[in-house]
Amino acid sequence: MRKIEKSKKIGTISAVMLTLSIVVSYVTSSLPRAFINETKSATLLNIIYITAIVLFIILLFCRLIQKFPGLDLLDISYFLGGNLLKNIVGSCFIFYFVVSSGLMLRNFCEGLVVVYYPLTSYIFVILMFIVAIAFVNKLGFNSTLNTAAIVFPLVLISIILLFCGNLGNFSFRRIYPVLGDGFYNTFILGLKNIGAFGGICYLYFIPSMLKDPSKLKKIAVISVISTGLFIFLCVATLLFMFSFFINADEIMPLFSAARYIEFGSFFQRFESVFLLIWIISFGCYLSISCKFSTHIFNKMFKLSDMKPILNIFLILIFAISIFPKNYASSNFFEIHIYRYLRIAIGFILGMTILILANLKKKKVGDKN
Repeated sequence: MRKIEKSKKIGTISAVMLTLSIVVSYVTSSLPRAFINETKSATLLNIIYITAIVLFIILLFCRLIQKFPGLDLLDISYFLGGNLLKNIVGSCFIFYFVVSSGLMLRNFCEGLVVVYYPLTSYIFVILMFIVAIAFVNKLGFNSTLNTAAIVFPLVLISIILLFCGNLGNFSFRRIYPVLGDGFYNTFILGLKNIGAFGGICYLYFIPSMLKDPSKLKKIAVISVISTGLFIFLCVATLLFMFSFFINADEIMPLFSAARYIEFGSFFQRFESVFLLIWIISFGCYLSISCKFSTHIFNKMFKLSDMKPILNIFLILIFAISIFPKNYASSNFFEIHIYRYLRIAIGFILGMTILILANLKKKKVGDKN
């Protein structure tokens, strides 16, 4: 039994790929456009700035969670406030995972419909994803991790090719003025862009899943730096290529950039290959989100069979994805409302629990 349990644990590489798979869903839909719309020519400077801030936060996270080796945020919440606090925190993160999955699914499928299936209902495309994820999850979570470990390097290669293949189309003058609309917009208002690092939310629940919990700091640091680099390359490609993206509501802008790539006469039209890789990676993201939601729900109520719960979460994701009236509505919620929800739950709530739990542990330790 111990060997079987250990085989279900997540290795270091799989954990890194898991957290990096989260950002792909944001980047391939509307994240780069949102960055450019708000910070203009200072976008790249803003990305470096927020990456440094998130790296500081993640180092603080690693230091705080060291006091609770092998425990995740739910275990720590139970230590801090008992079952009541554990259930409140768990419910908040389930809400976050399910809502984010539904909205990202809607935006991604809307993009697919516009690009390839203009005569097909987006609901049909969404259903295809839901059915696929239901089938994949029956194969076990390890299959998703193995797929993510294979696909994300391909995603990274596609983004590097996207950047290098369009060098001839770049206008590096678009980086000026360096501060964009000014210091305040870049460094103060630009702080809300830390919501792009949504993968940090999953790090709260990874410790209890790791084969070697002592590698958590390594996983977290690599994930943050790689996420920052990934976002930087994507945004740089759009910023240097398309000045109209600053004011345009383009669906899947990275796909538009991929159409310009040509490597000789025999290597053209790479966008279809890129899109296939992004679709597989997005499927991994949905599967990971469902897995963590069911994992949290199971820890909250100690259920023996999680398969029915998994199907319920898939139904909820489907319902949320078709709830917005149109793409403009779902995109507005994602850009103007959801990012603050992501910051409130992913950063503020999680770190507050860890800080208070450390203070309590220190107090209890002093008494003992």
